[in-house]
Amino acid sequence: MIVAITGASSGIGRATALRLARDGAAVAVCARRADRLDAVAAEIAAAGGQALPIVADVTSDEAMTMFVAKTVERFGRLDVMMCNAGFGIYGAIDEITPDQMRKLMDINYFGTYYAARAALPVFRRQQRGHIVIVSSIVGKRGVPYMGAYSATKFAQVGMAECLRAELYGTDIHVSETGGDVSSSLGPWQSVEHVADAVAGAIAHPVAEVYPYFQSRGLVLLNAIAPGFCDRIVQKFGRKPVRGATHG
Repeated sequence: MIVAITGASSGIGRATALRLARDGAAVAVCARRADRLDAVAAEIAAAGGQALPIVADVTSDEAMTMFVAKTVERFGRLDVMMCNAGFGIYGAIDEITPDQMRKLMDINYFGTYYAARAALPVFRRQQRGHIVIVSSIVGKRGVPYMGAYSATKFAQVGMAECLRAELYGTDIHVSETGGDVSSSLGPWQSVEHVADAVAGAIAHPVAEVYPYFQSRGLVLLNAIAPGFCDRIVQKFGRKPVRGATHG
């Protein structure tokens, strides 16, 4: 299996790369820092996989096209594109500056869009492939002080749903996972737990993955009683803690 992962130098991206490497996968990893990428590549090799570290910025369409091209050049094909790079800036919506909002959209949404867009022509030629989008439960239900971050995650989820419908009946799959690792009062799961969930979705493609199972209940509750859900999520609101990331 040939997998490309964005934002793979830490967090969920790194954990998933190592998890798949233990199953013998070849993993192309990209991030902006060469030293961290080289360290992950060494860990992938030690875990039994093949590694291709590529310095690339997800906010660049050209860089994501290059990332996919070099992966296919090295391994001959691409089976999975995992769109993982992302970060969060938390605070009330009127406290988030326009520059911060643009940066969130550039990395979290456009980074996903560029990576998926680069992989799709390869998948269409192969007539098979799998796009995995690491989103968040706040892409299904917003919570206090996460409005800016949540907006980018809703955008990811909307793209994933449209792609699934467009590709229905083909052997090109799209999965989105609520993969955030929280250190606040809200749901928490280890990066290894999320990586296991992603590996399971790759082995047996599904539309949505909830590593924290109770998150699915929150989504259903919000659909049935959004006003009541407003009260429930109050305790999950994150006061401003700048720069939390995954990938």
